[in-house]
Amino acid sequence: MNYRKDIGINQIEALLTSQISDLEIDVTQVESYKEQRRRFILKRLQLQTKIMLIVGLTLTAFFVWNNQPLNGKFNALKIGLLIEALIFLCWVLCKTKLGNKYPQILFLNLSWAVTCVIQIYTAVLFNFVEPFYNIWNLVFITQATMIPVLWRYHLISQVGTLVCYLALYIIYNPTFRNKPYFYIENGIYLFWTGVICIFSVYLYEKLKKKEFRATQKLQIAQQQSEKLLLNILPQVIADQLKLQPTTIADSFLEVTVLFADIVGFTELSSHTPPSQLVELLNEIFCLFDELAELHGVEKIKTIGDAYMAVAGLPKHRSDHATAIADMALDMQQSIAKFNQEQNQSFRIRIGISTGPVVAGVIGLKKFAYDLWGDTVNTASRMESHGIPGCIQVSENCYHLLKEKYILETRGLIKIKGKGEMITYLLQGIQK
Repeated sequence: MNYRKDIGINQIEALLTSQISDLEIDVTQVESYKEQRRRFILKRLQLQTKIMLIVGLTLTAFFVWNNQPLNGKFNALKIGLLIEALIFLCWVLCKTKLGNKYPQILFLNLSWAVTCVIQIYTAVLFNFVEPFYNIWNLVFITQATMIPVLWRYHLISQVGTLVCYLALYIIYNPTFRNKPYFYIENGIYLFWTGVICIFSVYLYEKLKKKEFRATQKLQIAQQQSEKLLLNILPQVIADQLKLQPTTIADSFLEVTVLFADIVGFTELSSHTPPSQLVELLNEIFCLFDELAELHGVEKIKTIGDAYMAVAGLPKHRSDHATAIADMALDMQQSIAKFNQEQNQSFRIRIGISTGPVVAGVIGLKKFAYDLWGDTVNTASRMESHGIPGCIQVSENCYHLLKEKYILETRGLIKIKGKGEMITYLLQGIQK
């Protein structure tokens, strides 16, 4: 493996920084405040309608029992059942597509079903148009407590109630049944109740918006951290490390390891600006990363101008040797295409070996998922003792590939630290 020691650290940091900033964060997965508020309103509307149905039944029963004339009992029952029917209708609409899309309209309907219906009913039947301050205030306070969002709709609810009353007053023009101070006193009480409700809803929603934005930023940061972590570790290992932050080490009986090295990279670095050199290396390794993703191969690391990958871990797969072989052949094609497009003359030397390994995460800072074992050393030797532009495989790997691929026997070669070994050159896929 070749190393270029005088590559500027600033260029490398700039490259890594650009890669981090270019991570595609799926903001569509981060819920919008509008959507969160819509779901909140629907849940609270359903809860409020249930409470109002129960309260309405008890009040209707009370007024029916309290009215002595039979006619009074009948009218109390009619108006109670009418309001209950309107509340029940709002509860049903909460479960429909229309209600899901426009919960604010249901909010207004639920409010006016109580405040305006009683007013209209009594005006039409009894020519009685006095304000029901107690009922209005109870509804406004209840809604401000149960649904403390959409302060503008709380205002519309209150204004709509008053407009309904004034319209009925103008139409029926009843005589004053109480002294003027009654209207003044209760009007002021209603006004301040409405102002307090609206202001409290406004403050609550403002606070919820701030909390939501903080949560949204945290979710985006978590997504980015997750993507960065998955650029360092396999998904399975990342999940395991998050659940149990201890030493992670596993043995695998049979995997296939690949080492690839760019031939002539050291010579190129001697007369190429560092930034251009790093950019070329990055483009090549990005091509390899895409191939690793395509073939389901796990990239382990890059060291200088060397690329290491493995198939068969952390999740076992029986076709690990063929996956690596297919990737190696595609790597040769991608380098050829890259040379044609970039007017370069790069060649890669690839080594492959199959056997047992130990894999795990080491270190406290800048930790990495790495492999150890004789299979890793053999794959590295297959690459370093290989032929530029060729794929050299060990004997163990040959036996797994010979039925499907074209392999040429290279014969016995002397391998550093291994002695003489029979190796093979992977030529292509049998047709």
